[in-house]
Amino acid sequence: MLETQLEKSFNLSSFRIGQREIINAVLAKQDALAVLPTGGGKSLCYQFPAIYTQKLVVVISPLIALMKDQVSALQKRGIPSGCLYSGQTEDEKRKIFAQINLGGTYLLYLSPERVQKEGFQKWILTKDIALFAIDEAHCVSQWGHDFRAEYAELKILKVLRPDVPILALTASATPTVLDDIAKNLHLVNPQRMVHGFYRPNLYYQVEPCLDDDYKSSLLLQSLKQFPDGRVLIYCGTRKITEELAAFLEKRVDQVGFYHAGLSTTERTRVQEAYAEGDLRILVATNAFGMGIDQPNVRLVVHFQMPANIDSLYQEMGRAGRDGFNSTCLMLYSKKDKGLQSYFIQTSTALKAIKNLRWRNLEALVSYSEAGECRHSEILTYYKDSQRLKKCGHCDVCDPESPRRVQKVFETSPYKNPLAKKKKIPNLETQLSPQDELRFQILRKWRKAKAAELDIPAFVIFGDRTLRDLAQKNPQNLEELREIYGVGESKLEKFGWDLLAELGNET
Repeated sequence: MLETQLEKSFNLSSFRIGQREIINAVLAKQDALAVLPTGGGKSLCYQFPAIYTQKLVVVISPLIALMKDQVSALQKRGIPSGCLYSGQTEDEKRKIFAQINLGGTYLLYLSPERVQKEGFQKWILTKDIALFAIDEAHCVSQWGHDFRAEYAELKILKVLRPDVPILALTASATPTVLDDIAKNLHLVNPQRMVHGFYRPNLYYQVEPCLDDDYKSSLLLQSLKQFPDGRVLIYCGTRKITEELAAFLEKRVDQVGFYHAGLSTTERTRVQEAYAEGDLRILVATNAFGMGIDQPNVRLVVHFQMPANIDSLYQEMGRAGRDGFNSTCLMLYSKKDKGLQSYFIQTSTALKAIKNLRWRNLEALVSYSEAGECRHSEILTYYKDSQRLKKCGHCDVCDPESPRRVQKVFETSPYKNPLAKKKKIPNLETQLSPQDELRFQILRKWRKAKAAELDIPAFVIFGDRTLRDLAQKNPQNLEELREIYGVGESKLEKFGWDLLAELGNET
């Protein structure tokens, strides 16, 4: 009985959503693609099979710190495990291999680069291996948000040991990315299991902002509303990260910053200070996060919009890992879209990759401007096994929630401390009664079309597009081309539908 082993080895009475299904596939020697969100229990899906089969499981992981943390936790439970990484002594490595040679349960963690070493490849040919587990598997795909060339070379595992199942795990991947992972790793008829994207303890909020002054005011308001627990604030550049941290240090305590430009020693110091609670508020780029597991992050703020929904979801997912209520706030401005556009334009990626990044950015903009339940849209976007019509705890479903960061009506200067405070205008264009009727007709059409196609409503059009349609009331395809957010592709897909809906407004 799997539950008996689970209780004995991990002191857990039951599996989380998706875990049993994933483990059953692995035990049946089937390749599997598994998507479980941040904090969803991915590690158990490869740790349990090692114990249950009493064999070696090889885990590929990108972070030394994450490997060490998991090995430490396993060893405390008396589960044989170890990790190989640069900087180890030969004696330390020999002890690991000696323990593996005794046979039985063992979890061996290593980097993707080590798999390419000829000596290691010869070694795995001789071992009784139950599973290859590839964590952060989205790194395999060029279509993903964090492609790494060394991950793409992991296809050698299936070439060397076609008899060993591969479990590819990630916290966020669209169907397109999953297809690419399966192709690049040479998986054989992999089972796909997408679970757990719904986080009922998280309140999702997107707040449109005219400028950084207003953003800083909302940020200070959020810190005032959430005085307890840790806070993560994500920025798009190193410069803004340092500037914002300096701004906050003058106003609140226990603030630090983190980005890839810091020395290894300094990054380690900041991580440890945040983990130990010496820093409560951390301002960071996307360099901070992978493998970070702090349970009491009560607030995650995106001071600048990330590149895509995958990044947004993964970074928001660092909130509330202890299951308690937390808020995820994105401060959205047109300026942020310009920054991400610059990153795409200056990228050396292939044209097809850049085109996908443009589409991903547009999807995130539409999500930000959408008026449908945010949790429902995320579940549909990832094709989760669970779907919702209305979550009841996002800024769309429950705009009066105490978990929502409240709007402020005066700015607290960020760029210029001497700037005069000013009133914040309404960022949404007011619609006339006739325009409002058209807007509601279009929203109803969008919702029905999204359900028909099984895609999020924001992938069709954001609210800003629907407002523009309602106000301008185009009567032909040429006039539709002048509408915000209506490109040739969407014109082809939805143009005649839109004209029909606008023609039926009475």
